[in-house]
Amino acid sequence: MNEDRVIATYLIETPHPLEHAARVIAGEQSSGTFVSVPGETNELKERFGAQVIKVDSLGVVETPSLPGSKPPKSTGGKVGYRRGRVVICFPLHNFGPSLTSLFSTVAGNLYELQELSGIRLEDLELPQAFADHYAGPGFGIVGTRKLAGVEGRPLIGTIIKPSIGLATNALATLVRDLATAGLDFIKDDELQADPMYAPFVQRVAAVMPEIEKAADRTGKKAMYAFNITGDVDHMLRSHDLVKKSGGTCVMVNVNAVGLAALAYLRRHCELPIHGHRAWFGAIARHPLLGIGFTAYQKLFRLAGVDHLHVGGFNSKFYETNEEVGKSIIDCVTPMFGNYRVMPAISSAQWAGSAPEIYTATNTVDVIHLAGGGIIAHPGGTAAGVRSMQQGWEAALKGVALEDYAETHEELRDAIGKFGRRG
Repeated sequence: MNEDRVIATYLIETPHPLEHAARVIAGEQSSGTFVSVPGETNELKERFGAQVIKVDSLGVVETPSLPGSKPPKSTGGKVGYRRGRVVICFPLHNFGPSLTSLFSTVAGNLYELQELSGIRLEDLELPQAFADHYAGPGFGIVGTRKLAGVEGRPLIGTIIKPSIGLATNALATLVRDLATAGLDFIKDDELQADPMYAPFVQRVAAVMPEIEKAADRTGKKAMYAFNITGDVDHMLRSHDLVKKSGGTCVMVNVNAVGLAALAYLRRHCELPIHGHRAWFGAIARHPLLGIGFTAYQKLFRLAGVDHLHVGGFNSKFYETNEEVGKSIIDCVTPMFGNYRVMPAISSAQWAGSAPEIYTATNTVDVIHLAGGGIIAHPGGTAAGVRSMQQGWEAALKGVALEDYAETHEELRDAIGKFGRRG
């Protein structure tokens, strides 16, 4: 690990030579601008300038991925757009162990550069100074498992629907059903925060008694992730209310509140932070623009999430199973020794998703969320929960799903209901 610099890896596309485009990125984001200015001495460049340390060519395409790029004047009208992977190191003393300044450096004005017809931040290598400055996950995988009382398998969970939420009476009834059914984890939808029709304070008052009563009956207390997204003072007050009411998790739309607000909440927080990545597609969906999940999750791990959404296998969203599997592995791979977070898998999930997920990732350290895959099960919610557990049992035992279903009714019914999709 390089303790005095940050190393950033980019996928780029440019009508210029790759080496030239890489130097432009390095200069723009450190010691240079579009023209030399007084004070931009060789000594300054040597101390503060970013350095290009690797350039790998990935071929040429005829059409630019993004608008607005300008080729060199000497092209004679014929332009090829070169693609490549470039690695640039930035001196740590340029910005210090600050996530906001780091983000401004490695993902700042470079997206506007005319020399580029595509650029995507793929990965970051960060020095120990960031771990010394930021607390990272407060609970992570181990702490989450302890609070949820689940070992040796994924946490099975669901999401309150409809997305805009329910009136408090209806919410209490639904939570009673879900918690009694044996779910490990229940979460608010990212759209549910502090609506006028069901204020946050009233929702906590409706939910927590049902969680506690179900725990008294079943001996198992479901972890409920309340969405506390809002201004900083709202998040702090809401966290305190959840904690005082006996809750064991809070949820934040991390892109909406930003790195600084998340880090501030983390210093205050005494509960796991469930990180929802709503808006991620806007910065990641185009393959030659924005930020890849590998780099993205490192920033939010440092800021303090304990769980982070990763999409779903065979889901309604754009990512391939390979991409989702890689995101799961990213989250559970150690960072700074013990910084591991629990991936939350969601979107069109059911019991049959388990074998593919396990084959691709070889981990059970996930929160597997299913809405309709649980609640719409022909046998009811409790049967839906059991079917999810049985799907993972089959995966861990290496038994084909259909074979395992022969002796497990709930899984068999799930296959009958959901296995014919598409």
